[in-house]
Amino acid sequence: MLEPLLGSTHAEYILLFLLAREEGYASEIARFFGVSLYGIQKQLDRLESGGVLVSRKVGRTRVYTFNPRYPFLDELKALLEKALTFYPEEIHQRLLYNRRRPRRRGKPL
Repeated sequence: MLEPLLGSTHAEYILLFLLAREEGYASEIARFFGVSLYGIQKQLDRLESGGVLVSRKVGRTRVYTFNPRYPFLDELKALLEKALTFYPEEIHQRLLYNRRRPRRRGKPL
């Protein structure tokens, strides 16, 4: 949907993922959308060099977030929130469901 503006569907996926979950790493984003890891990594590098994203190392993993100093951050987030309303409800719900902790052994779903 935002591909003509951003130049890539991978960039759109990355920004939507980070909008919904606030942070993420390359393989997590690629696995969520079912796209190639290389394409996601390439776009993450491009967005970071452009100042839209910042990253930090957590162990051996590079975690990306929005750059709070990016001058158009509020406008970008507003555009992404508007675009997210046009996505199918299933993707919308999966994006917002963010389980990070493991489930206790034997606990029913």
